[in-house]
Amino acid sequence: MVLEVSFAHQPAASQPAPITETPVVRIVLISAALAFLAFFLVLPLIVVFVEALRNGFDAYRSALTEPDTVSAIRLTLLVAAIAVPLNLVFGVAAAWAIAKFEFKGKAFLITLIDLPFSVSPVISGLVYVLLFGAGSVLGPWLKSYGIEVLFAVPGIVLATIFVTFPFVARELIPLMQDQGTGDEEAALSLGASGWQTFRLVTLPNIRWGLLYGVLLCNARAMGEFGAVSVVSGHVRGLTNTMPLQVEILYNEYNFAASFAVASLLALLALLTLGLKSILEFRYGDHIAGASKH
Repeated sequence: MVLEVSFAHQPAASQPAPITETPVVRIVLISAALAFLAFFLVLPLIVVFVEALRNGFDAYRSALTEPDTVSAIRLTLLVAAIAVPLNLVFGVAAAWAIAKFEFKGKAFLITLIDLPFSVSPVISGLVYVLLFGAGSVLGPWLKSYGIEVLFAVPGIVLATIFVTFPFVARELIPLMQDQGTGDEEAALSLGASGWQTFRLVTLPNIRWGLLYGVLLCNARAMGEFGAVSVVSGHVRGLTNTMPLQVEILYNEYNFAASFAVASLLALLALLTLGLKSILEFRYGDHIAGASKH
C-alpha cells in the first residue's frame, strides 16, 4: 500500500517541452526567410515589369501586339484550353479509380501518375520525337494521312498533357481517399444511378479540390518550356508559345519585347496565385485533404 501511495503522488511522466525560440532567433529566421523570398522571387518579378515598361507603355503595347507575339499568345491559350480539360477528365477518372476501388496494380498506377514529376520535360519531348519523328513508324504513317504531330500543334498539346497530367489527379486522390465511399454507397442504396451519384454526390464533394488542381495544371500548361521546345520546331508565328517567344526575342537582343511577353506570363502566374490563395482562404477545409501529398 505504501508503494502504491508513493507512486500515486509521483508526477506524471514528463512530456517533451515544445520547441521555443527566443525573440532574437525568431526575428533572425523570419528576416532570413523574407530576405530569401525578396531576392529570389520578388526582385526578379519587379525587374521583369521594370524592363518591360522601360520604353513606355506605348512600346509595351506595341510589343504585345506584334503578329508573332499575338500568335504565341493565341497558341499558348489554345494549348491550355485543350490540355487542361483532358487532364481534368483523366485526373477525375484516375482519382476515382484509386480512391474508390481496390485492384492489382494500384500502386503502379500511382507511380505512373507521379512519373512526370521525376522525368525532365526535355526527356518527355524527346520521347515524342522518337515516337513521331521521321525515323519512327508512327510519324510517316500519320503524315501519309496529312496528320502532322511534330513541329505542329498536336505535338505541343501532347507534350503539354504529359507534363501536366499529374496535377489534377494528385490534388484529388488524397481528398477522395479521406472522404471514403459512404456518401456514394448511400446514394446508390437510395436508387441513384452511377452518373447521378457522381454528379450530385461525388462532384460537389470534390469541387474545390478539383478547381485547385485545374488552376495549378493551367499555370504549368501556359508556362511549360522544355518539352514544348523540343517538339515545336520554333517556327515563328506558328509553333512558338509564349515561353518560346520570350527566348527568341531575348536571343535577338530585343529585350523590351522579351520582357513584355515575360511580364504577361508573370501576370498570368500572379492571377493563378491569387485565385489559389482565395481558394485556400475561403475553402481551406474542403481542400485540406488534397494538401497532404
